Amino acid sequence: MEWNIYLSGEIHTDWRQKIIDGCASHNLSVVFTSAVTNHEASDSAGDLLGAEENSFWRDHKSAKVNALRTKTLIDKCDLAIVRFGDKYKQWNAAFDAGNCAALGKPYITLHSEDIIHPLKEVDAAALAWATTPEQVVEILKYTITNT
Repeated sequence: MEWNIYLSGEIHTDWRQKIIDGCASHNLSVVFTSAVTNHEASDSAGDLLGAEENSFWRDHKSAKVNALRTKTLIDKCDLAIVRFGDKYKQWNAAFDAGNCAALGKPYITLHSEDIIHPLKEVDAAALAWATTPEQVVEILKYTITNT
């Protein structure tokens, strides 16, 4: 079986690549998907439908265009990894985690110990919480290969 793993959350560090590389080093049968990770492209996705003077409507249209991708990829994934970084609030990641919970999609949260309290509900629905990409790789290795 090839596992379809959705990578959600912060886009300012290399956590995605560390997980991808770690899984490749263990020859895990996985395919990774993700939201658009180019911040400017994501913010301007709604501009494809015409410019907006009001930032609310620009963000509204961009969120809907981006949701075409994220909703489809989450619907198709076997498992999601949801990363919360330290620098920015990742409301989109929290939304993705809630979407996974509502759909019954298993997910792993990835974040530091200092934001446990604000993420208590998100973590409560997760099947695992990790603090490093390497821990995520070990969880995936165990889950996929039973070793």
